[in-house]
Amino acid sequence: MKSPFTFTHTAPTAGSGKQAAIFLLHGMGSNEEDLPQLVQDFKDSHHIFSLRGPIVSKPGYAYFTIEEIGKPIRPVFDEILTYIQSFIHEAIEEFELDENRIYVLGFSQGAILAQSLALTMGDVIRGVVALSGYIPDFVKMDYAKRPVDHLNAFISHGEYDYIIPPHWGRESKEYFESLGANVTFKSYNDGHGVTPENHQDLVAFLRQFE
Repeated sequence: MKSPFTFTHTAPTAGSGKQAAIFLLHGMGSNEEDLPQLVQDFKDSHHIFSLRGPIVSKPGYAYFTIEEIGKPIRPVFDEILTYIQSFIHEAIEEFELDENRIYVLGFSQGAILAQSLALTMGDVIRGVVALSGYIPDFVKMDYAKRPVDHLNAFISHGEYDYIIPPHWGRESKEYFESLGANVTFKSYNDGHGVTPENHQDLVAFLRQFE
């Protein structure tokens, strides 16, 4: 890979031919070791790529900077989204991934990016899991978007999220549905995190496409 990202990659231990892949995008202050535990059930059947954000944000890293909650700094966001798009395309080529089974899972900042990738990459992305995120207004208004009527999305949010308001998750659901995507939305009795029930539900969602 020529990508500038630091990342982890595990290859499937079973099967042959072109195989599915899950790309993981962590939240602000975390790193590439955070999310693979959520998709351990798929390590035998999927390539799993977990990308580290390039910006130091103690105690870990971030993908982009923000003016305030809900307002990413646009030039930084534009650049990182382009880099992740390139990473996914390069991984599809280099690892001979199944182009019809590419999934992106993100938490918080990662969920913001995952949803933006689904909107801008079109049928490259088969499914998206967005945990506690939102879609920036400039993505909705200014970005060139591709059809998502093929897309399966799992969007979840904690009812007591003190960082990203819960209604932003519902707005994401409604936005994707307005574009024709197939959306599963779940809310949980939680703050800004992933409960065991949330984990169980996202695994069940992804299992539909094995």
